[in-house]
Amino acid sequence: MKNIFEKANAQEVINRIDNLTPDTKGEWGKMNVDQMLAHCNVTYEMVFDDKHKRPNGFVRYMLKLLVKPSVVGEKTYPKNGNTAPQFLIKESKDFKKEKKRLIAYINKTVKLGEAHFEGKESHSFGNLKAKEWNNMFYKHLDHHLNQFGV
Repeated sequence: MKNIFEKANAQEVINRIDNLTPDTKGEWGKMNVDQMLAHCNVTYEMVFDDKHKRPNGFVRYMLKLLVKPSVVGEKTYPKNGNTAPQFLIKESKDFKKEKKRLIAYINKTVKLGEAHFEGKESHSFGNLKAKEWNNMFYKHLDHHLNQFGV
């Protein structure tokens, strides 16, 4: 899996995002392109913004046990997989705004660097290794950029 903390890999992802247009259609799934960008922003909102409620202790335990391995592991996501409720984007969003926010989040992640994320606490999964953060960030972006053909 590519390392999103490396500038060249992050720039490759940003270039793919730049290839999206408001009219880009998904090859699978229900989201339109602006919803997909907003959906991808949720991951970063959980890291950088205090916008989403933290799960309670029991839910976090269950997430760590059942969901964490698929989210932070190396295996790619299946098409049309389930997502957590806070990641469901049902209304249309401002394409330009969501695209700009996502690129800014990626750049912020690169600027902070891999060391910043080593042992950093996740919103849902507890402390993660930098490699787990990378897998979560990169795999999610790659999955949805593939979904939209870029």
